[in-house]
Amino acid sequence: MEVLLKKRIFAFIIDFVAVTALMWILTVIIYPLVVLIGSFAVFNYWLVLLGLVILLYFALLEGYQASTLGKNIVGIEVKSVDGQLTYKQTFIRNLSKILWVPLIFDILGARLSKTESYRMLDDYAGTEVILSHQKKEKTLE
Repeated sequence: MEVLLKKRIFAFIIDFVAVTALMWILTVIIYPLVVLIGSFAVFNYWLVLLGLVILLYFALLEGYQASTLGKNIVGIEVKSVDGQLTYKQTFIRNLSKILWVPLIFDILGARLSKTESYRMLDDYAGTEVILSHQKKEKTLE
């Protein structure tokens, strides 16, 4: 279990860098347009855009391939506890990642409730994070 936790933390750091790079690219593309138009009020909504990018990054990648860039690199993936992983499940489990405060409460809530999962929204969504080779071993048996 400790190995999985370390992999999850490392994967989250990689994903954090990937989302930061996406936001940087968006800034480089949008900033010249903002200067041309002169509407700097667009940047008032930058935090909302960040939340949407984070949610879409995690939910869509996990729904499509069961892992994000970071999870894929460290060798972990998300799976549904009762069958096929759906986009609804990945959307629910990633709601707390929009900002740091909900994520902290999500993790603390799971620790205080003594669940087997590291996050409360994993339990609510019916998902779990496993090592990639565990899935392959289960299909071989």
